[in-house]
This record gives sequence, structure tokens and C-alpha cells, in this order.
Amino acid sequence: MNYRIIDKNKYYRSGVFRHFSEDCKCSVSMTSRIDVTAFQAFSKRTNTKFYINFLYVLAKVMNSRDDYKMGYLWHTNELICFDKVNPTQYIFHDDTETCSPVYTEFFEDYRQFYEACVKDIERAKQTREYTLDMANHPNWFDASYISWCSYDSLNVELPDGHLYFQPVINWGKYRKEFDKLMMPVSVRMNHAVADGYLIAKVFSLLEKEMESLVKKGC
Repeated sequence: MNYRIIDKNKYYRSGVFRHFSEDCKCSVSMTSRIDVTAFQAFSKRTNTKFYINFLYVLAKVMNSRDDYKMGYLWHTNELICFDKVNPTQYIFHDDTETCSPVYTEFFEDYRQFYEACVKDIERAKQTREYTLDMANHPNWFDASYISWCSYDSLNVELPDGHLYFQPVINWGKYRKEFDKLMMPVSVRMNHAVADGYLIAKVFSLLEKEMESLVKKGC
């Protein structure tokens, strides 16, 4: 894990950061439905898993801007930016109705990430433990698939005073709407490091990266 310390006085969001990390500590959540019609067809055509393909594009988007790689060192009160962030995903066990966290390192190379993710998931299926290890995984963001419904809104709440800067991403089942497959995606970020523009940008970047992967036909 590597990171650089951000000078709060020179940070391009310094005024916003001060206000929402001191005066009004809060987070922002936004849900949008994105078109995954071509992406689902690509997954079917290439005999790959839609879930892993989406996790790859999501991780790629989260690594595309420094704004999505921010962190906070509470013991030194330092704002930092990680060199890379990785997804913490969750595998659900039908027999126990519990889930297990899965740490999968992000690789820019699609095939490398896909193969690593498949192996991580298979290992996680062998356990029933909730072995979340945040202390040793500070540069990991939460990526959770809610497979049981295609929801319209979702809010992930953290205590207002908790300066947790990593994104929390959820997505649900896609459903057919007219001639398209639409999937709900929710993004939660701390308001000190993100506003409506930066969160809305996630959705457009996801669509862009999905289109790119489909065109490559990997």
C-alpha cells in the first residue's frame, strides 16, 4: 500500500473539505439506474460472469480519479490519496444466509483481474466466517451486490463524525424496462471529499468503461 499526503491548504477542495470535515460532517448517497443491455450481452457472448465483469469496471472507475482514492489517517489527522484502491466484495452463502468478505486486488489487465477474482471467490465459498480485516486493508473500498431485488433507492449511513473517505458502492439486479436492461447502482461518499458532481461522475464513467470493454471484446 502506497499513498501520498495531501496538503490541505493546497487541496483543490480545501474550503469544502474544511466545512464538511469540521462544521457539517456528513456523507452523500446517490442511486442511478444504468443501461447494462450491451454489457450483459457481452458477458453472455464471452461466457464470462456479469458480476465479475462489472466489479472490474467498477474498480477501474474507482482508480481513474484521485477523488475516489482518498483516505484519512485519524492518528495524524492527515488527508491522503492512495496509489491504488481495491474492491472488498461479499459472497453470500445460501445455506447459512450469511456473507463472507472477499479481498480482490485490482489489476488494470482485465484477464489478470478476472482470473484472480474467480479464485478469490472460490476460496471464500469454503468459509462461513465474516473475516473483515480493515486494519490490514486500508486502501479497499466496499463493493456489494444486492442480488435479491432491483431497488429504486438505497442509503448507506455512517456516523456524521466518522471521517471515512473510501467509497461504498452497491448495485442490485438489472431488470427489463422496455427494450433495455437497467441496473440500480448506489454510491456513498463522504461529503468532505466528494459532492454531487463527483458522485454523478461515477455513473457516466461506469457507462464509458462498460462500453470500452464491450468494444474490446476481451
